[in-house]
Amino acid sequence: MSDAPYLLIDAGNSRIKWSLVDENGTALASGAFEHAHHSRSTADAALDAWSDLAAPASAWISNVAGMPVQNRIERLIDERWPTLARTVVKAKAQQCGVLNGYAEPSRLGSDRWCGMIAARAAYPGEHLLVATFGTATTLEALRGDGVFTGGLIAPGWSLMMESLGSHTAQLPTLDAASARAALNQSRSMFATETAAALSVGCLLAQASLIERAWHNLKANWQADVRLILGGGAANEIAGALGVQHTRHDSLVLSGLALIAHDAAVRQSP
Repeated sequence: MSDAPYLLIDAGNSRIKWSLVDENGTALASGAFEHAHHSRSTADAALDAWSDLAAPASAWISNVAGMPVQNRIERLIDERWPTLARTVVKAKAQQCGVLNGYAEPSRLGSDRWCGMIAARAAYPGEHLLVATFGTATTLEALRGDGVFTGGLIAPGWSLMMESLGSHTAQLPTLDAASARAALNQSRSMFATETAAALSVGCLLAQASLIERAWHNLKANWQADVRLILGGGAANEIAGALGVQHTRHDSLVLSGLALIAHDAAVRQSP
């Protein structure tokens, strides 16, 4: 089994995160950059960050942002390591101890799949509800035996606020930074200022969804369920939750590392 590092790439709808890890999943370097429509200089920044890295043995990619983003990632890799072997990860029927409950396993998003693999490895044998807060909010119900029984997808916190601002005449369009500022100024659940009312209302909608799903899962399984939170809005939503939870802020990259390691083990003589 090769001891060379793996390049891991998590291409989400908002940005692209990457990490260089050794065969045990320990991060040697990491970073993030924006999608191309934000700035061409971000691609230059990615190449600058990669310029001093040791050559990886392979690249492992989770991409839920579409083919233009995939093509861009391929070009960036080709500019730095043109012969580097790379794998675009897709959800499978079964992998790394997780059994996919989707009727068509490959239609499950690779980010959700990698996240569940990481969560199961971090908390083996426990019933889990994995909640990730990005452009979309996703929930995965994962039994202690590794069976993914289903999930939920809802608009993310920022997307909720953006939608309200875009489709109403008198509500502002808040980005995450503006919403966080409004939250910091709000002293009550019932706001006396529109930006705070908007940000708090969307935040409580997120928290209520999570709590409802968690209570439902506990009742259905008649067992304790660990709630795991990750993603860009996890700090804000965690503060609004009234139930216990665990933070894990690198689920997709951790899952990619496990998938890469598992492939290396299977290929070793």
